[in-house]
Amino acid sequence: MMNTLLDSLRLPVVAAPMFLVSGPDLVVAACRSGIAGSFPTQNCRTVEDLDAWMGTITDSLRDDDASRPTGPWAANLITHSSNARLAEDLRLIAEYKPQIVITALGSPRPVMDVVKSYGGVVIADVVNMKLARKAAEAGADGMACVSAGAGGHTGHLSPFAFTSAVREFFEGMVIIGGGISDGYGVAGAITAGADLVYMGTRFLAAAESTAPAAYKQMVVDHGPDDLVVSAAITGTPASWLKPSLIACGLDPDDLEPPTVEKNYTAGTASLKRWKDVWAAGQGLQTIRAVESVSTIVHRIEKEYDTALSRVAGRTATRPRAGGGSARDRSWGT
Repeated sequence: MMNTLLDSLRLPVVAAPMFLVSGPDLVVAACRSGIAGSFPTQNCRTVEDLDAWMGTITDSLRDDDASRPTGPWAANLITHSSNARLAEDLRLIAEYKPQIVITALGSPRPVMDVVKSYGGVVIADVVNMKLARKAAEAGADGMACVSAGAGGHTGHLSPFAFTSAVREFFEGMVIIGGGISDGYGVAGAITAGADLVYMGTRFLAAAESTAPAAYKQMVVDHGPDDLVVSAAITGTPASWLKPSLIACGLDPDDLEPPTVEKNYTAGTASLKRWKDVWAAGQGLQTIRAVESVSTIVHRIEKEYDTALSRVAGRTATRPRAGGGSARDRSWGT
């Protein structure tokens, strides 16, 4: 199943699930552009909304011309014990059968039986090596290694160090995310050992995203120096746009941790604190306009091909032991 998914993609890219940003239009546009599309189930306030979203996605992709291949779609589930809606969301997962299910903020174990029953792939979001090992022990098919530079809930490890460390003990699918916003970064991640690349921030300002117009413009207008990583908003370290914090009356240099317990139940009022405080990752420097997903993917593809050609050219002429180049000599012993 995993090889089939990878082979179906135009580019090794996942439009990452973004809270209050990823919706059916973004997912469908991503899949139609030949990459994987995804959304968090907690973007739906009710189970009925989630049912409608999944129906829209599956119907839209099913109605596409069979001669035009589409990428797979993924549902992102929070498996933290506070998510009281998990069982109901899983019921819809079993009904609509997304090719990929991504778990976050908890073990992938609660979804394994359901997803495996219809042949789906389980990817676990992990932010450190402890969680990566737990995901491997739980039997996850792959890991989304959320690294330093990622928007929203972020990690602290270098994407390259994270990939290498996970590859020491895990043979499944590795998705790497964190500050990668163009095709050059995608090529670097794949060369370093990743199978896919998470790109969230790059699609924040997509025409099809549900981000407010002011949020999209803030992404266009600002760069990585305009970010702050803090656990003050949700209780978990996340990367926030400083101007949005200031607009909400918060001091980016003096953020206090929340006094309430973590609560990740989909659609609850406890998540309202996210609405006007906007997340982004370090890759926002390359975003200079609000554009369609198809335009964004086309540009990433050109950059990716250029980067791979550059690597191939460097490899062909690189000096080897014993003299000459890779074109006409091999390493000495």
